[in-house]
Amino acid sequence: MHSRRQFLWSTASLIGAPSLARGQDVPTFSTGVKVVNVLATVRTKKNEIVRDLTKDDFVLLENNRPQTIRYFSKESDLPLTVGLMIDTSMSQQRVLDSERTASFRFLDQVLRESKDQLFVMQFDMAVLLRQPLTSSRKKLEDILSYVDTPTRRDLSLQSGGGTLLYDAVVEASNTVLKDQENRKAMVVLSDGGENGSTATLTDAIEAAQRADTLIYSILFSDPSYGGGLFAALDGKGVLQKLSKETGASFFEVTKKQGIEQIYQAIQEELRSQYSLGFISDQPNQISEFRALKLSTKQKGLVVQYRERYWAKA
Repeated sequence: MHSRRQFLWSTASLIGAPSLARGQDVPTFSTGVKVVNVLATVRTKKNEIVRDLTKDDFVLLENNRPQTIRYFSKESDLPLTVGLMIDTSMSQQRVLDSERTASFRFLDQVLRESKDQLFVMQFDMAVLLRQPLTSSRKKLEDILSYVDTPTRRDLSLQSGGGTLLYDAVVEASNTVLKDQENRKAMVVLSDGGENGSTATLTDAIEAAQRADTLIYSILFSDPSYGGGLFAALDGKGVLQKLSKETGASFFEVTKKQGIEQIYQAIQEELRSQYSLGFISDQPNQISEFRALKLSTKQKGLVVQYRERYWAKA
């Protein structure tokens, strides 16, 4: 326990970092007005984060129609609602301790018990909500200790697939995050291998988009398991797509980039996002996905954001 706590506190704390929030000054509109929120991270071509832009530096389009940015902020301290999504399939058996340790670290660094809520979901041949939303660090730490790969008995009783990644994202989006009002995110720790989900990758992405949820993916791969087959084939691409389509970032644990550096990068992104809000010039007559395009007037900058949102009638 002592060594784990030493490890957990080995990096700069994220406690008190601004959470993913919709804006410092939340506007009040009349009933029925639907405010669309867009998060953006802006970088130079050298991948350096740009923090000094103003509302007037952005151009926002919905379905190719210019929109007026009604409110804007660079940082916010509003509550964060996040899910730790842990791959416990057999391909992760040898790296699960690292995944669990990373989850403990994330919990220790991010959770502000007075504001934030987290839940823990594991997925392998089944999807299991280990801990519903809570602000209790003790409850979350206790349950993380029980997150593990299937037993031999579980495997002998298995009748379906072995890594229900897509089903897990859909379930987390629809049953936990969809009706939450705070800034929402998932942190997916996996090799990206998918085997047996009823849902498709498109289903998973659309469920997260409907729930206004960012998906931060961290690729953990065991090279000794089938030669790192899932990561080498399509696992990495799956995780990259989940993150890109929801406006978040993808990370890969390597010898050059350890989990410490990854969480520092996530911390930096959380501290540096812009929050923009607009009211569509086209009232929602039907529920549909609408395309977004966000750019800066200044040339040479790269804007990371979700490229569509769910307009609910």
